[in-house]
Amino acid sequence: MSLSENISIVHPEYFFITGLTDTQYSTYYYIFLFIIYFISIIGNLIVLLIIALERSMHVPMYIGVFNLALADIGETNALIPAMMKTFVFDSQYISYNACLANMFFVNVFYTVQSYTLIVLAFDRFIAICFPLRYHAIVNNKFMSIVFSVIWTFNTLIVTMSTSLMTRLSFCNSNVVDSWYCDYGRLLRIPCNDNSINKIIATIIQAFFIIAPPFIIILSYVGIFLALCKITTWEGRLKALKTCVSHLLVVGSFYLPIICILLSSPTINGRIVSGSLSLALPPMLNPIIYVLNTAKIKDLVRKVLKKRSVRIRGNVSK
Repeated sequence: MSLSENISIVHPEYFFITGLTDTQYSTYYYIFLFIIYFISIIGNLIVLLIIALERSMHVPMYIGVFNLALADIGETNALIPAMMKTFVFDSQYISYNACLANMFFVNVFYTVQSYTLIVLAFDRFIAICFPLRYHAIVNNKFMSIVFSVIWTFNTLIVTMSTSLMTRLSFCNSNVVDSWYCDYGRLLRIPCNDNSINKIIATIIQAFFIIAPPFIIILSYVGIFLALCKITTWEGRLKALKTCVSHLLVVGSFYLPIICILLSSPTINGRIVSGSLSLALPPMLNPIIYVLNTAKIKDLVRKVLKKRSVRIRGNVSK
């Protein structure tokens, strides 16, 4: 790139995040998102603490659930507090560097969520299709290596895509029609060539949004075929029951994305569906695992029972 081309690159001091424009009840929606934020943080912290402190849960599947909870907390913290600052306190301007940082963290945690669902699907596939070889193939060391690779790979890819934003010139507009620094929306407003960025965005979309559900579907096709070989319905239901939590989590993650594709083309409709697609899964995931995992339910009951006994004891004194 020549010196003259470098000089022509314009980086605005601030971006303006539009959010919900001209909507009468937008404040109530932001309060609703804050409630989702509170439930997400508390729920995922409970899951993290239970898995970390309970030795019986130091097994491959719960290593996956632990990483999912970490990514949920990260994504929620990257999105909702910044959104509250932007809209509730009428500060819709975000600095250029803060915008890139916001984009980076949201995308890192979102892509980790997506790949974690693949790993959990693989765990269920091996457990049901190759039960005798499960512990030889899937163990704690294997899961630790897999998640180390996922976090490293995803961080590098998102770092590359975010750093490429610095080659774009925003000389015509600094208005982002979204509720956060959305990579796709930012690609619509530069005034210089953004073809490289679009190619990278397409590759990332294929890697992290399109490919994962197809891989998960293939894994469940294999699981379905394995279930057909089980002679009794009781055996089939018992095996299928171990997949319920994962299937619900997959549904909570991908159904909102489908809703985005089917949602209103208006800016407000897209922002509402988009914000819910990012905010709801981190809230639902811990609830799903707590309600569908006997070990977690028993531990929560024991803790609540001990706490209630202590409270009664203090009251009686």
